[in-house]
Amino acid sequence: MSTTDTIADRSWSRARTAVLRDAVGVGVAVGALGLSFGALSVLAGFSVAQTSALSLLMFSGASQFAVIGVMGAGGGALTGAATATLLGVRNSLYGLNLASLLRLHGARRLVGAHLVLDESSAMATARSDPREARLAFWATGISVFVLWNIATLAGALGAHVLPDPEALGLDVAAPAAFVALLLPRLRGRRLWALAVAAAVIALIMVPLLPAGIPVLVAGLTAIVAAFTARRAGDR
Repeated sequence: MSTTDTIADRSWSRARTAVLRDAVGVGVAVGALGLSFGALSVLAGFSVAQTSALSLLMFSGASQFAVIGVMGAGGGALTGAATATLLGVRNSLYGLNLASLLRLHGARRLVGAHLVLDESSAMATARSDPREARLAFWATGISVFVLWNIATLAGALGAHVLPDPEALGLDVAAPAAFVALLLPRLRGRRLWALAVAAAVIALIMVPLLPAGIPVLVAGLTAIVAAFTARRAGDR
């Protein structure tokens, strides 16, 4: 093996170690939020099995919180699904961006689609080397999936055996989680104004519409406003 190959192997080894370390760190941080989801899901009336199924099959944090939030407040299953779908649209956009990088086919494509998240997409797109980017995507996606599901089960079981889980203040965890997901994305006064306007619209609609519908109205209003502003900017 030449000196150049040896240096390249050592460089790749260091890069791989750094990627895996970061992936595990992201998985631990996101997985911790799964404890709140598991507990809140049980509080909303879902069983432990249903809660775990949501994390295993849906596996989209914000969308999962939306489902249990809407249905726990008395909204219907269709309303909960519509809200979750609206929040999950961004994952489709991530997938389009990652398709040329990952180049997956067959069963691997289905698995890869399931692991398209904010975190896995960010870790992949942050790296210029395609090999590092692919490793970052898979390592982060698997890390978050495993730890999120373990934490979900632990949170659901914990809430299931507690005599009064509401005394822990878990009812504010879902709104806090949404705020935590939203704040890093509000860059600039225009986005802040849009977020505040959507929140005001949702609050106004709460006494007028069934549970879950105000969130959909606010979300659709924000989308229309964003497209209108984009077209005006293009002109």
